[in-house]
Amino acid sequence: MPKLGYLLPTRERVMENHHETGSLLALAEKAEGLGYDSIWVGDSVTARPRHDPLTLLAAVAARTKKAELGTAVLLPALRNPVLLAHQVATLDRIAEGRLILGIGIAADMPAIRLEFEAMGVPFDKRVGRMNEAIRLCKALWTGKPVDWNKLWTVKQGTVGPTPHRPGGPPIWFGGGLPAGRERTGKLYDGWFPNLPTPGEYPTQMAEVRAAAKAAGRDPKAITGAMYLTLAIDDDTRRADARIDSYLAHYYGVPAAQMRARQRSYAGGVAGAAAWIRSYADAGASHIMLRFAGDHERHLEQGAKIRKELGWS
Repeated sequence: MPKLGYLLPTRERVMENHHETGSLLALAEKAEGLGYDSIWVGDSVTARPRHDPLTLLAAVAARTKKAELGTAVLLPALRNPVLLAHQVATLDRIAEGRLILGIGIAADMPAIRLEFEAMGVPFDKRVGRMNEAIRLCKALWTGKPVDWNKLWTVKQGTVGPTPHRPGGPPIWFGGGLPAGRERTGKLYDGWFPNLPTPGEYPTQMAEVRAAAKAAGRDPKAITGAMYLTLAIDDDTRRADARIDSYLAHYYGVPAAQMRARQRSYAGGVAGAAAWIRSYADAGASHIMLRFAGDHERHLEQGAKIRKELGWS
C-alpha cells in the first residue's frame, strides 16, 4: 500500500514572520493523528530561510510515535560530514529508527549560489562533496574508528551514538535528471524527485533500477517516492491563482518557471485524488504532499483523499 507524507511549512512560517515552532509541532501531531505515514521538513540556510530541519525533526520525533520523519531535502554539501553523522545518528535514536534522510544538490539558481558562497562551499563541486560526505557518514555510523584523507581528514575518528538502524537511516536522492537517476541507482536507497509526470515516472524509475543492477545492487530494494505540490479548491481558478502566488513568493521567481520544474496540482478534491493515484499506479510507493497554504484545511482534505484511495 502506498504511503502518504506531509511537508511542514517551515519556509512559509518564516516568510510570514512567524518564527515560533509551536504551530509547526501542532501540525505534525495533527498529521500523525489524521493517519499520514510521514512528516517532512525542507532545508535551506540563506537562500530560502527556514527552521533547521534536523533540530526541528528532533522535536517532531519527541511529539510523535508512528510517522516516519524525513528531510525533503537536506543539502549535505553545506555541512561538515563528521558533524552531520553525529547529528543524524542522534536524531535517528530520538526517532527510534523512523528517520529517512532525503538529500539533494540544489538547483542552479542565483540565491542557491549565494548560499553556497555564504557557507564557504564551492557550488561547482557540490555533487562530489555530497557523495563523499555521505560515504564518510556511513563509515562513521559503523561505530568503528575511521581514517579518512580526502576532502575531509579524519584520524581514528568515531562518533556516538550509532544510528538506531544499523548502517544508518535510508538515504533518498532528490534528483530528477538522468545523472541523478543513475546516481540514485548506484549509491542510494530511494529516488525522491519532483519533476516527472505520471507518464514519465515508470521509465525513469526503470532507469534507477537498471543503474542499481549494473552496480551490483538489488534494484527492488530502492524506494520510488515523489514530491508533489497541491492547492486543493473546487474553484479551479482560485486554486490556480493560489498555487501561482505560492510558488512565486516561495522561490522569488515567476510561477511558470517553477511549475515547469516541479509537478503541481490546482483543483478539486476528486482531481487531486486521481492525480495522486496516478503516481502510485506509475510506481511511486511513497508520495509526499506540500500544500500551498491553508494547512489545517489541506491536511483534512489530504486525509480524506488517503481514505478514499483505500490507503488507510
